[in-house]
Amino acid sequence: MSFDVDLFVIGGGSGGVRAARIAAGYGAKVMLAEEYRVGGTCVIRGCVPKKLMVYAGRFADEFEDAAGFGWTLEKPRFEWSVLKARRDAEVTRLEGIYDVNLMRAGVEIVPERAVIEDAHTVRLLKSDRLVRAERILVAVGAHPVKEPAVPGVDLAITSNEVFELETLPERILVIGGGYIAVEFAGVFAALGSRTTLLHRGEKLLRGFDDEVRDALAEAYAKRMDLRLGRTLSKIERQGTGLAATLDDGSVIEADQVLLATGRKPNIGGLGLDRVGIVPDAAGAIPVDEFSRTIVPSIFAVGDVTNRANLTPVAIREGHAFADTEFGRKPTSVDHHLIPTAVFSTPEIGTVGLSESAARQACERIDVYKASFRPMKATLSGRDERVIMKVIVDCATDRVMGVHLFGQDAGELIQAVGIAVTMGATKADFDRTIAVHPTAAEELVTMRVPAVTKHPVGVG
Repeated sequence: MSFDVDLFVIGGGSGGVRAARIAAGYGAKVMLAEEYRVGGTCVIRGCVPKKLMVYAGRFADEFEDAAGFGWTLEKPRFEWSVLKARRDAEVTRLEGIYDVNLMRAGVEIVPERAVIEDAHTVRLLKSDRLVRAERILVAVGAHPVKEPAVPGVDLAITSNEVFELETLPERILVIGGGYIAVEFAGVFAALGSRTTLLHRGEKLLRGFDDEVRDALAEAYAKRMDLRLGRTLSKIERQGTGLAATLDDGSVIEADQVLLATGRKPNIGGLGLDRVGIVPDAAGAIPVDEFSRTIVPSIFAVGDVTNRANLTPVAIREGHAFADTEFGRKPTSVDHHLIPTAVFSTPEIGTVGLSESAARQACERIDVYKASFRPMKATLSGRDERVIMKVIVDCATDRVMGVHLFGQDAGELIQAVGIAVTMGATKADFDRTIAVHPTAAEELVTMRVPAVTKHPVGVG
């Protein structure tokens, strides 16, 4: 059977780009189609531009803290237009790097939408061209949804449109309790918007350690109007702004309402039905540990599979796919141990099991905890605490989870994640010499467990 290419990649986000480059490096002839901009959600309208906004917001704290160290500053003034222009320019620069790297690897980039025609054929819609491929990789990601579908929901924006705002809203209502909602609420509050964060649950960040979740809620309640356990009933125009009515009848007035309540895989019109691929209950493409669908020639990676919707995971999945299919190195991805960070302020870093999850998985656990005022706050006067938590399986002494709350938690958890992934024990932590004076030294100086946990009904 004759093919035009060895691999056709649908989608130019993190997972698709990595798979294309690695496959091409193994000598495969690769074509990649992207209908919007190469770089995907993370680079174009996700974690990269959002992290730049996080940095911008944190300068407000730095200016305040400087006085405690002897600095006298004029009152700072923030210009949204400057941040937006420089942020957008950086995104464009990164997009260009992605394009260049793909072309240098020998990947042909097609700037149009592609859909599946059959098990080995892709149709390019703009040019109405058919391309025959030995393998097809679907890496189209996901999109934000406007939920709940209450009256007036179309008046709200999502995490896509937030990057298009021409002015900083004086008042903003952010709805959601996950990464995106938490991070954007922190950004807008720091930049000076009167911010309300609304979440239907009693705690933010489902799946994270409860102690960290509680610490974040306490910190955010000081920085913004935090509404937990409440839902949105409707949104209406009110003068030049918006009025959001909640389930308890209260009304929040805002200039913008940002819905960050979830994302769904981009499977619409993709042609999955033509090849018999049936999405799961979440609308995702089912795959095995090697990213294979039920069609032997079609694979999928990244958010469209709804396994672990994080950019580094998509990259790892794309790389593993290329290693397996073109490098003759069968590689699967372990989705059970993923270091991750939430770029809230204060920041969160976590790897492994939460305390409650470890209690269910292990017969007995030791929980080591440290909560302290960071050294910087002793002179700045900022009301801030650092929390560090190490969870250990008593039977094996293995560290099952580490949870950090405070400045640079994201940076720290990357290094800690290496140790935990390698199977480090509490003894390994204990024999590591501390770096002093740092906050991180607490990770290797905690000697006495705060509490020993038995499984439910035991002890």
